[in-house]
Amino acid sequence: MDGIRVGNRIIGTQAPVTIGWENIPRVEGGPVKQFVFTHFQPAVLFALIAFWYYAPNSIAKASTAIGIGIAFKVLLLALEWVNPRYRSWQLTWKELVTDLFYVGLGYTILRMVDNYIGDGVIIEAIQNSFDWDKLSWFTGLPLLVQAFAISFMFDFGQYWMHRGMHNWYPLWLPHSVHHYITQLNINKGAVGNPVELFLIGLGIGGFFDFLPRAALLAGALGMAIGTYQHINVRFNTPRWWRFLFNTTEHHSLHHSQDFEATRSNYAGSYIFIDRIFGTCIDGEAELLGMEGGRRMSIREQMTFPFTEGWKTIQEKRAKRRQGTAPYDDEGYEQTDAIPAE
Repeated sequence: MDGIRVGNRIIGTQAPVTIGWENIPRVEGGPVKQFVFTHFQPAVLFALIAFWYYAPNSIAKASTAIGIGIAFKVLLLALEWVNPRYRSWQLTWKELVTDLFYVGLGYTILRMVDNYIGDGVIIEAIQNSFDWDKLSWFTGLPLLVQAFAISFMFDFGQYWMHRGMHNWYPLWLPHSVHHYITQLNINKGAVGNPVELFLIGLGIGGFFDFLPRAALLAGALGMAIGTYQHINVRFNTPRWWRFLFNTTEHHSLHHSQDFEATRSNYAGSYIFIDRIFGTCIDGEAELLGMEGGRRMSIREQMTFPFTEGWKTIQEKRAKRRQGTAPYDDEGYEQTDAIPAE
């Protein structure tokens, strides 16, 4: 494949990708369907902001947020059958059972682990060790500003953690499991090695004081923007939305079978972070995964980072004994052998 030049990079030499919004298919159907799938995303976002801004305290609580989150995912699951982006991504029973295993893992074991060694525990230990006072002046900011600050700080940290996972071999090992998924649908964001799922959830927002309702609003922002990364729904996404926010199109490129395409679109919600740092590519891909779209079993997903890491260490030791080093200090393979002394 010849590929497509995007800036200084050639995208699509290893697998077909679509570059440019003008080349992405649009929703097919009558005016009602066109209207719904054009304005659905902004309507949900503004509705959730209004709800959490005006809801009485008796309703504005975490249990309500959980209920809304589940209902929203069920709605998107239904939309995947009504207007799928790709038939090849259609959910099967095997995919559904695998996804639900990881969703359950996230709500149980990973949540318990987070209570003991998560970012909240780490931040509290740092504050207690250095006797730092929290920045309480944040609570005086407008509610929507607080909510955006929480959401942006988390996503900015996630951007660099995610980018680091693609550029540092020890972090790539647990993250690589997530790149073996071969389709996008509503629960695919939960699929991955537990080490990676723990790391990608770390944030620094706990250093700052925010109103509880601001945290609920921030969660609504993340749900109403970031959830679309892993879904199989075709939207006529408004121009302003796709400029500011991550979309299924952006994230499908990140999961494509083309290596250069995967090194883009790292942000979880705010794609303008990628635009600032030059890692944004507008487009989409249908063929996803690694090794030509090989699907991993749950057992391999759980053990792959450790078995692959051990294999790399053994190969590196063997090459050193032979007088060559196939990997650099970051763990990436080198093509030039180092002569023995």
